[in-house]
Amino acid sequence: MTTIDSDIDSIDLVADDAAARLLAAYEAGSSFLFSTPRGVLLARGVSATVPKTQCAREDLPRRVSEFFNSAAEFGHRNPVVVGAVPFGNDLPAHLVLPEDVLRAEPLNVVVPQIPRSGAPECEVRPVPAPAEYERGVQRVLRRLEDGELSKVVLARSLELAAAEPIDVRTVLQNLALADPASYTFAVDLPKRGEDGTRDSFGPQPPLRRTFLGASPELLVSRRGTQVRSNPMAGSRPRSADPVEDRRRAAELSTSDKDLREHAAVVEAVAEALRPYCRELRVPEPSVISTNAMWHLATEVTGELRDPATSSLELADALHPTPAVCGTPVDRAREVIAEAEPFERGYYAGMVGWCDAAGDGEWVVAIRCADVEDDSLRLYAGAGIVAGSDPADELAETSAKFRTALSAMGLDKAV
Repeated sequence: MTTIDSDIDSIDLVADDAAARLLAAYEAGSSFLFSTPRGVLLARGVSATVPKTQCAREDLPRRVSEFFNSAAEFGHRNPVVVGAVPFGNDLPAHLVLPEDVLRAEPLNVVVPQIPRSGAPECEVRPVPAPAEYERGVQRVLRRLEDGELSKVVLARSLELAAAEPIDVRTVLQNLALADPASYTFAVDLPKRGEDGTRDSFGPQPPLRRTFLGASPELLVSRRGTQVRSNPMAGSRPRSADPVEDRRRAAELSTSDKDLREHAAVVEAVAEALRPYCRELRVPEPSVISTNAMWHLATEVTGELRDPATSSLELADALHPTPAVCGTPVDRAREVIAEAEPFERGYYAGMVGWCDAAGDGEWVVAIRCADVEDDSLRLYAGAGIVAGSDPADELAETSAKFRTALSAMGLDKAV
């Protein structure tokens, strides 16, 4: 892997890299970018939008299948849909048929993220305030003691107001080049207050709101009959001190609390995938890293019983996993709605693509931000289980915010 020690604006130094060229070609408002360890996908323009319903989860795979049939009637060959599905049922899924799709091999460069003097001036407002988040964790812990649930993922948000429009393209490039092993994405969304219900085929106006991030977690991929998922739960912040950093990784690997939390997520993922697979392999967890965090992860793989099962159908069956919601899921959703003083929207939802053959890749929408003009909302959550410490959970969310803040060139304590 090649490392270049330069500012992100020098992306053209690696212009011979096809993946870097696709990344450089991304334009906010008219593109979808999905950079993964297996390749880069750039989708441009919008030929049509998958018809929306009031409920995002209302038989989404069936609607997309019908949409593919309609696309074929309009002469689209090998159609692909790209976009995002929200965490809850308060918003519709936003999936579109792009005008063209370009692909490349994975990125093979790394550009370190270093806060720069040219970073935008921003006012930052935490929602909720840190002390209130800790009190929220304490309230959730009391509910866990009552035995009504075993885990709740409690999130908080940062609202940033900049002095000028946020440079989405640069933030996205920073995210992708800093950690090519993550799943970096950018999705155009309707502006807040607009329903974005247009679903006819033909030219459509560009959108001016972007949901972007660098998720470490693959929800599911399907290639032919091969299925892969990489659930994560249990984490530690990275340290700049190499000795302390290794100590934290070792501590995570033996933490009873984190291993129990992780096992519950893996069990839920395996249970959801098993009906679709003739064979399912669930190995022991491993410790993996991003720039900001250590994570417990398990790579679950399998082979489909029915080749007609699409990646979107698999993703829909998995979403949301206990890694971003809790256990049991329905009860955890209720607690989240009561405890979090903001709407999650597409945070903790899923982002990805699916083609007419059923192949595709979907990631859990974490380490993400919702950008509109000069405002930006960041989201980060922590899994609350018996034995959780409110101060530790607050520190975990602060560490997770670092991914997006660093991509903006900011070095703020949150």
